[in-house]
Amino acid sequence: MDDIDNKFERQALPEERPVTISDLAVRAGVSPMTVSKALRDTGRLSAGTRARIKQLADELGYVPNSLAGALSSRTSKLVAVLIPSISDHVYAEVLGGIHGVLRPEGLQTFIGETFFDPELEESLLRTMLSLKPAGLLVSGGILRTEKARVLLERRQVPAVQMWDQRNAGLDAAVGVDHAGAGRMAARRLLDAGLRRLAYVGSQLEADLCARERFKGFAAEVSAAGARLTVLDGGTLPRQVESGNLLVQQLLGSVPDVEGIHFLNDAMAAGGLRYLFEAGIDVPGQVSVIGFNGTAHAFSIRTRLTTLDLPRLQLGRDAACCLLQLCRRSAPGPGQEIGLRIIEGNTTRPLLPDWGRERAVAESAS
Repeated sequence: MDDIDNKFERQALPEERPVTISDLAVRAGVSPMTVSKALRDTGRLSAGTRARIKQLADELGYVPNSLAGALSSRTSKLVAVLIPSISDHVYAEVLGGIHGVLRPEGLQTFIGETFFDPELEESLLRTMLSLKPAGLLVSGGILRTEKARVLLERRQVPAVQMWDQRNAGLDAAVGVDHAGAGRMAARRLLDAGLRRLAYVGSQLEADLCARERFKGFAAEVSAAGARLTVLDGGTLPRQVESGNLLVQQLLGSVPDVEGIHFLNDAMAAGGLRYLFEAGIDVPGQVSVIGFNGTAHAFSIRTRLTTLDLPRLQLGRDAACCLLQLCRRSAPGPGQEIGLRIIEGNTTRPLLPDWGRERAVAESAS
């Protein structure tokens, strides 16, 4: 083993010093200042000199130190983005909207994943702000440490909160009315004459937006005098398997449930899988409604009714809002993205008004 270790120690990689502006100046026979001006397209230089220096830089593989340039000139082409998870296609589509706006402007993104972990978000935020980015896009509606809040309050860059329309002290916010979304989901089930409802979700302690949707759902159900059963999976992942497991538990304790609202479409897909395997008629016996508008991403043998959150639009609007701030233009403090219900075949049809009144009367008797 020692011989192997010694062998690798002797085989050190050759040192390769990166090409510097001084190297380019020597090769081009000009001053470092002239090289700098040529590469930045500034100053009074002949077209021939500028082209010769740029060609030499390409041939030698010169890579500018963008961070050093940003620190010295107080300009940056970097936008820091904090989201819960890049592997979640919901946030991936938001990123697609962001990139579609920022990249044509010559801006690049530095992405940090928080995984709903407040301590990790704080660490990422500290690192990102140390890089002096042009701006910051941060997902809202999650628990935040006191130190993270202080970092955001004392930041020296424009910052926009995404996902939650409440701006939480940042320059602006772009998102949806999550409490209103919960009320919308409840109203869809109630207006179909359903009175024995359930909510199935997880990680509500960490995801404040999901908690707001649940509160809106519960308030609407309560106002209608209907029954609500809540099944919170705690720290379970918000994926298909969890929806399957939680619906199994739900029906074991509340077999007469008529309608279920899920935290997201992934959990709804898992719940539907269990209902189908158990031989339960959807929507005849149980109606199901999800959230996010991503039912197409899951292999389920039906069309899920869901609340559609326009994720690309959210990303685009947040990025446009940040660009306005960077250009010293002041957008509104809170911009709401509208939601709509995508009707599938997992919910009973809406009742006419007289039918709804009858359903309410029967549930009260």
